[in-house]
Amino acid sequence: MEVALARQRPTGRQFRKRDGAQEARLVSIACSLPPEGHARWTLQRLADQMVTLEIVESLGKETVRRT
Repeated sequence: MEVALARQRPTGRQFRKRDGAQEARLVSIACSLPPEGHARWTLQRLADQMVTLEIVESLGKETVRRT
């Protein structure tokens, strides 16, 4: 019983890794024409483009998908 009462609350809050301006840039890229030779943007291509344009240092395709 004492262990349950003395237990610390979890502090596992996750903070956003990207700000609103970076997300807006991602959306604007996704709405633009895809690179020449491609029919559409893929999640990985969008992530790579964000890094190429130096908007972010790194970005995974799962983060692009969630955005």
